[in-house]
Amino acid sequence: MSIHFLKVCNKRKTRPDFYDFHTFRDGFFPIRPRSSFRENVRMFLKESAKMEDYNVQGMPIWCTFLLIDRSHVVPLYTVEESVKQSSKPYCDHCKSTGWGNHFLTIKNYHFLIPKEDLWSKRLDNNVFDLDTHLLYGKLHCNGHGHLVCINGVEGGSKHLCGREIMDLWDQICETLRTRKISVADVSKKRSMDLRLLHGVAYGHPWFARWGYSFCKGSFAVNEHNYNEALEILSSLELDRILEDFIETEKYQELERVIRLYRDVSETSLTTLKDLLMFMLILKSRVPTQKGSIILSNSASLVPSSRPSNKVPLESTSLLKSNKPGRFSNEHVRWPLRRVKFAVDVIVSALKERKEKDSSHGGVCRKDLRDAARLHIGDTGLLDYVLKSLDNVVVGNQIVRRLTTQGTRTVRYTIDEICDGEMLELPSQEVLSNIQWPFSSPSLVHPVNVYNDVILLYKYVLLDYPESEVVELASQRILNAKHFVKEWPFKDEEDQLLTFICRFIPSTQIGKKELPIEDIVSVPLDATVGELKQAVQKALRSTYCIASHILVMEVDQLAGVDDSEVLFGRIESGVEVSVRGSRTDFNSKFRYQGGCDIWKRMVVCGVCQMWQHTRCSGIEDGETLPPFFTCSACSVSLAFCIASEPASLVLEDCGDLLLSNPVNDHYGLAIGW
Repeated sequence: MSIHFLKVCNKRKTRPDFYDFHTFRDGFFPIRPRSSFRENVRMFLKESAKMEDYNVQGMPIWCTFLLIDRSHVVPLYTVEESVKQSSKPYCDHCKSTGWGNHFLTIKNYHFLIPKEDLWSKRLDNNVFDLDTHLLYGKLHCNGHGHLVCINGVEGGSKHLCGREIMDLWDQICETLRTRKISVADVSKKRSMDLRLLHGVAYGHPWFARWGYSFCKGSFAVNEHNYNEALEILSSLELDRILEDFIETEKYQELERVIRLYRDVSETSLTTLKDLLMFMLILKSRVPTQKGSIILSNSASLVPSSRPSNKVPLESTSLLKSNKPGRFSNEHVRWPLRRVKFAVDVIVSALKERKEKDSSHGGVCRKDLRDAARLHIGDTGLLDYVLKSLDNVVVGNQIVRRLTTQGTRTVRYTIDEICDGEMLELPSQEVLSNIQWPFSSPSLVHPVNVYNDVILLYKYVLLDYPESEVVELASQRILNAKHFVKEWPFKDEEDQLLTFICRFIPSTQIGKKELPIEDIVSVPLDATVGELKQAVQKALRSTYCIASHILVMEVDQLAGVDDSEVLFGRIESGVEVSVRGSRTDFNSKFRYQGGCDIWKRMVVCGVCQMWQHTRCSGIEDGETLPPFFTCSACSVSLAFCIASEPASLVLEDCGDLLLSNPVNDHYGLAIGW
């Protein structure tokens, strides 16, 4: 149950601010970002959110209200966590991403959109343990963070699809100037792992659309292995696939699917990548009827070059408020009731014509205009509505404007669609002849595209006959689920000097530890001493081990008096090294991964994967074996480790991927 606009207002003493979801998602934030995430998130909470009158586990909560239509509101919650007072100060997401050696930050910010039936309720204390949120992202105050959970239509969302939620998250990160965000892509759609399906079809995972790239893989999978596996599967030739399956019982089904889509496609489908990409694009662009695609051999659709529109059934692009900046980007000079009336007249005329003409080749613009003129005297209003009726949903009907390829005649059609369905439609469809291409029953082939995609996924990607190469390539892609996006450093403020400041402690720290750093801005007339004070304040506000840090020197300004002005001595936007003392490296609040992240490890002599000795059954006091193999390699190779490593002869085993990783409990369920 979503929150109604009036309910939100009635529950509060003062009316809160409301922001349009779509403009908010597109980057029209009410704040002007500065250099560091730490400063921007504080500004965002101060100017764009209202503090709630309750808390979660003692943590304060802010809420930003985003309007998705005229009456319903999406609550975007921000929960501020003070790490030292938290019951779970360490970050499990950092551990799984490989960031366990990052220094622990003082504050964490949790961004949440709960599932829709909880929008009108308070957040529970177990809110961080749920994987049903439409959006859940955790951001550390140094600008690093994690996209933990995103659920679109497949996850139960009724108002927002996965792409819209992901656009919002990406814009939040962009505006608040985050530095690096990770995601564990374990998303599924109808039992298919999307990182494998999209990887083969498009050459990259679903999150790559927003700039996420390979971060790390399990079982010794590196970026080169990952890209090589994608290339192997993407380049599988369809004819070769049929040859390899000809002796199996799956051949007929596979041959039917490949032949069907080859007949429909205007371009040649040669490889598995070509076929999967065509099927996925077809599913998203061609109109559906009761969950099935209607395919015709007599004529094909040519998608417009314009971007597609996501259209909810209960709304229409015409029936928007004429208030600028809120619901519409344009002024409509006619009252809303007159626009609605004109739409109803045109829809009625289309329905009447469709009942008389069963083939329903559409109504040309002139005939439709003449029919509507009997009820509408304002020709300006009529022309405006006709121009705007392009893939518009009215009730449970969709009105499309079509153009014949030869005569360029504009025709309108109307079709019924299923209630509650969210359609993604091309902005225009161009027909190769005057008739609607699905009008001839003898040429219509109703198919469920996703059933065919699942068939290809299971038969080819997961169960290819007698091909170790395909099996290992698929497993390699499935073992690579950690992706990351890094935002470049921006120095856009003309009135400020901005630096990336790295702190070098007076005592030596471990080689595996990352430097203590932050982004610091000072005025143009700031002195060297003021820069040191600004760096000291920033680091004390960011890292737990730096709560009493003392900055004494800037390497790039060595020998320069603290009273000297910075401007002209050092260029804005550069990286500077600062030195000092009083960092608490003995604190239990040292690493994101906890106090014991540096455990003894051993490498498998076959797959070269490092494992904790404790996890491998070797106690801390035991001597490491001269030649170690992990449990997966031991089972697969079916041999026992000999006492003398020289007696073992292993050939061509360095690149094997022989086991499934343990499933993370951080999930994604994306629908669009």
